[in-house]
Amino acid sequence: MSEKKELVHLPNSELEIMMAIWEMKKPVSRLEIDEKLAEKNWQPTTVLKFLSRLTEKGFLSCEKPEGSKTNIYTALVSEEEYLEFESNSVLGKFCGRSVKSLVANLYENNTINDSELDELQKFIEEAKQKR
Repeated sequence: MSEKKELVHLPNSELEIMMAIWEMKKPVSRLEIDEKLAEKNWQPTTVLKFLSRLTEKGFLSCEKPEGSKTNIYTALVSEEEYLEFESNSVLGKFCGRSVKSLVANLYENNTINDSELDELQKFIEEAKQKR
């Protein structure tokens, strides 16, 4: 059984890097990240700084294949693990760990609409059938 990683909240820029890596579903170079996030117009040194921080935080590993001049970055934290962490964090901080309070707040503040509530209801019904 694998040990649970100690996760931390990521700033938006670092999260964007992770999302790009998760979307590519493979180990990647900085150049591949630059291409994926070209619309950001980030300098290579900026991307390298984000990659370094993510490596220090345990979200990425960094390896230089033998005979290569390019570092390869591999996600050590899955998108699902991070989503679970952030979901639990939001529930704990704002809703007293109550999913009902979260959904009620989203609805009352017009963040979600009736159609989205219908989707949520369908999901709940399907989840109950699987148990």
